[in-house]
Amino acid sequence: MPTRARNRAGGPALSVLVLPGGTDSSYRPFSPWQGSAMRMYPFTASIALRFGRAVDIRQVRYRVYGWNGGQASPMPYARAALEQACRDHPETPVAVIGHSMGGRIAAQLAADTRVSAVLALAPWWQFADWRMIHDDARVLAIHGDADTVTYAHRTAKGIEELRDRGMDATYVPVPGGGHPMLDHVGLWHRAALDFVGTELRTTRAQAR
Repeated sequence: MPTRARNRAGGPALSVLVLPGGTDSSYRPFSPWQGSAMRMYPFTASIALRFGRAVDIRQVRYRVYGWNGGQASPMPYARAALEQACRDHPETPVAVIGHSMGGRIAAQLAADTRVSAVLALAPWWQFADWRMIHDDARVLAIHGDADTVTYAHRTAKGIEELRDRGMDATYVPVPGGGHPMLDHVGLWHRAALDFVGTELRTTRAQAR
């Protein structure tokens, strides 16, 4: 049985919120069985299996499937999940992992300094949402260069801008990668595990 990392209060060393994608405009009720949610379950499960009780991981559900312009429909539910994680494990850093629309949600959540790190998978960053991420967050963005739903060049631009701000920001291109992350499966999932592992090591180091 691996050693479990704990924070000073005896709980998990890291909270992780997994943020599924959606679409630009839709009031269809969000379903845990829709493709965008199911696509993230393997990430959630593999992180839970690898790190056990060292990590409190939660996959977030929204009320509706769409962003819906200025309504930003998923944000109240994502913020509520962040608040709940912080209530359950005070002073424990929170990492966010978002795909597509979930990447946009992750960037906006990371305006909150309780979010220590962002993993953006093929993020929907067409509106420069990366500018909302606070300066002390670590950011890793991965995007397939064959993605025709969201745009890799925008993600690369965002990471370059964050680096220019002096942030710890990394961009990883996936040659031939598409939007659903069904190609190069090992790359996408190893990156998520490595991302969480790095945050745990940072937490351990800071607790010493």
